[in-house]
Amino acid sequence: MNNLLIVESPAKAKTIGKFLGKNFTVKASVGHIRDLPKSKLGIDVENNFEPNYITIRGKGDVIKELKKEARKADNIYLATDPDREGEAISWHLSKILNLDENKEIRIEFNEITKDAIKKASKNPRKINIDLVDAQQARRILDRLVGYNISPLLWKKIEKGLSAGRVQSVALKLVIDREREIMEFKPEEYWSLELEVKKQKKKFTAKYVGNYNNDKVNKIKIKNENDINKILNSLDKEKINVFKIDKTKSYSKPSAPFTTSSLQQEANRRINFTAKKTMMVAQQLYEGVNVKGEGSIGLVTYIRTDSFRLSDEATASAKEYISGNFGEKYFLNRTYSKSKKSENKVQDAHEAIRPTSVFRNPELIKDSLTNDQYKLYSLIWKRFVASQMVDAEYDVTKVLLNNNDNIFEANGRVLVFDGYKAVYKYSDESESKLLPNVEAGEQLEIAKILPEQHFTQPPARYTEASLIKDLEERGIGRPSTYAPTITTITNRDYIVKDKNYLVPTDMGFLVTEMMEKYFSNIVNDKFTAELENNLDEIASGKKEWNDVIKDFYSGFKAELDIAEKEMEEIEIKDEVSDVKCENCGTFMVIKKGRYGKFLACPNYPGCKNTKPLNSGEQAEETDEVCENCGSKMLKRKGRYGEFLACSNYPDCKNTKPILKTIDVNCPLCGGKIAVKFSKAGRRFFGCTNYPDCKYMSWLEPTNQKCPDCGELMVIKDNKPTCINKSCKDS
Repeated sequence: MNNLLIVESPAKAKTIGKFLGKNFTVKASVGHIRDLPKSKLGIDVENNFEPNYITIRGKGDVIKELKKEARKADNIYLATDPDREGEAISWHLSKILNLDENKEIRIEFNEITKDAIKKASKNPRKINIDLVDAQQARRILDRLVGYNISPLLWKKIEKGLSAGRVQSVALKLVIDREREIMEFKPEEYWSLELEVKKQKKKFTAKYVGNYNNDKVNKIKIKNENDINKILNSLDKEKINVFKIDKTKSYSKPSAPFTTSSLQQEANRRINFTAKKTMMVAQQLYEGVNVKGEGSIGLVTYIRTDSFRLSDEATASAKEYISGNFGEKYFLNRTYSKSKKSENKVQDAHEAIRPTSVFRNPELIKDSLTNDQYKLYSLIWKRFVASQMVDAEYDVTKVLLNNNDNIFEANGRVLVFDGYKAVYKYSDESESKLLPNVEAGEQLEIAKILPEQHFTQPPARYTEASLIKDLEERGIGRPSTYAPTITTITNRDYIVKDKNYLVPTDMGFLVTEMMEKYFSNIVNDKFTAELENNLDEIASGKKEWNDVIKDFYSGFKAELDIAEKEMEEIEIKDEVSDVKCENCGTFMVIKKGRYGKFLACPNYPGCKNTKPLNSGEQAEETDEVCENCGSKMLKRKGRYGEFLACSNYPDCKNTKPILKTIDVNCPLCGGKIAVKFSKAGRRFFGCTNYPDCKYMSWLEPTNQKCPDCGELMVIKDNKPTCINKSCKDS
C-alpha cells in the first residue's frame, strides 16, 4: 500500500522519510500553498468577510508534484505543525488535493523521532475546523488592519510605512516607555556603607536605620542634611555586633521553556534575537544529522505556551539525573500554567525539551553548528534542571550597632548545589562569606563610605523584556513576537542601541497618528481581548465571522474619520555634508529598497545618487585604474569593501575586493573568492573570471567524495557530496 505524507518543510520531510519505510512517500508543501492575494484586500466585507484565497505565486511546481504523488497514493496524510497555522495549511492542502476533510487524514506529533512518528501515523484524526477558523480569523483581522491603515500612512506621511494589529501595540509600548524616561524627574537619595574589619578579614555593612524603643526602624537617607546627621553621630573607629540570624534559603529551578521564555532567556544568556532563536530552534526541531544516528529532531515542538512534560520525559529525566548526579538530585516537579495560557491551543503541547535527555549537548557538539549547540545546550540544561531539587544555602544576617545606628551585613554559602549543578551561569554569585563573629563583639571600622545617588528612570526595553511584557498583557502569541520586533525594526520605527530598543522620530510620529485616529488598535486591553476571542474560536465557543463583524464595525468608523481628518505631513529629507559632484548642491539622505543612500535634491534635473558612506574619507591604494590611469580608492559598499576610481564621476570604474578562501578552483586550479550577485546573494567564484567561469552557491572544498569522486561542498557547516544521488549526501 502506497501512503503519501505531506509536511511543510523539506528538512522535516527528509528526517521523517527515514523513519517510515518504503510504504510511505514524504513530500513538503514548503509552507503555505494558498493565501490572500498581495495586490488587494482579498476579503469580501459585504459577504460575511469571506476570504478570497489564491495559490501563492511560485508554488505551481510544488502543487503539481503533490498532485502527481497524490494520484499514485492509496492514502494521503497531512502532517503539518501541531498548531493553528499547521492546521490551516493542512486544510488548504485538502482543498487543493480534493481531499475529504471529514476523513481521518490529519497526523499530529510533538517531536520528530522514530517512535513519535510511527505512533502518530497509526492514529490519524480529522482536520480540526475550529483551529482553522481561529487561524483564518487572525489572518483576516491582520489583513483588515494592515491593508486599510498602511496605505493611509503612505498617503498622509511617507511611503513604506505600515501598521498592524500587534506591531502597533508593541511599538506603542516602546514609545510609552520612552515617554516615561523623558518625563522622569530624578530624586536625590544617599547610601551609607561601612567597611568593617575583623583581624585581616573585611566585609561591607549597609546602613538600614536606627534602634529606638527596642526595635530597628528603617530609614531612607533623602539628602545631604540627613547623611551629615548620621555621620556626626557615628563612632568612627568601632562598631558592635548587635544580632546574628542564621537561616536556610532555597533557590528553585525555573520551569522548562515555553516559546516566549526561550526567546527571553536566549536573548539574555546567549544574545540571540527572537528571530534568530526561532530560526535555530526550528532547525533543532525539524532534524539535525547526528553522527551515528542520522537526521533526527533534537527538541520537541517549539511553539507552545505549556510547562507540561510527558510521563516518558520525566521518567527519562529521573534515569539521567540519578545516574549522573545521584538519586538525591532528582525531584519530579510539575509546573502550573499561567492564567494567560489557559484555554490556548498551544497548551495542548508539552514544554520545549530535548527529545532524548541522553543526548547531552557535549556528546553531539561535533554534529551541531555553534548556534545550534548554544541553543540546544540552553534547552537541555533548562529541562534537566527543572526536574532537580532546590539549591540550598546557609544564610547569615549580621546586625551591627554604632551609637544606635544599625548596619546590616549579609552572607550566604552554597551548601548543596541541586539544580545548579546543571543550570548555572557565570554572572550568578553563589557565595558571599562573612567572618565568624559573635553577638556583643566589637569590630574595627576601616572605611566610612557615604555616597550620593539619584533615582534612575525605567530602563528601555530589550527584546527579552518587550516579549515578556507582550506575553503578560496577552498581546499576540509567542510565534508572532519575533516577526513583530523584526517589522518595527525594519520600518525604522525603532533602532537598537547596544541591546536596548530606542524609538525613532518616525516611530513617535506613527504612534501619535495611531493614538489619535485608531485608539482601539493601539489599546493593549482591546488587543488582548481580541486574542481571547481567537482562543474561543479555536475551542468552538465563538463563530469567526461574528468576531470579525464585531471588530470591523468600530474599526470602520475610526477609518472613515481618519481618511477625512488626518492631515498630510511633510517629512523633509535629512541634508548631508556631501556635495553633489554634478551640481554642487548638498545631497540628502533617502531610504530605498536596500536601505539609506545619498541623492541629489535637484531630482529629476540631477539624478546623481551614491552610497550613504561615500562621504567618508576613502583610503588611497597603489592600484591604478585600467580605464584612465588614476589612483583607485578603497571604499565601503553594501557587500563590503570595493575599489573605485578617484576620477569619479568622469570615470566610474569600480571593482570588488575579493575575499579568497583556501580552496583551489576545480576547473583551473585558481583561487576561489566570495562574491555577490546583483540581488545580494553570496556565491563562490573563481578569481580567474572571465577566463574561468566556475561558480557555486555552496562553499567548495578541496576534498573529493570517497564513494563517487565528486567535489565535496560545505552544507549545514559540514562537508557534503555535491552529487545528490550519492549516498553520502
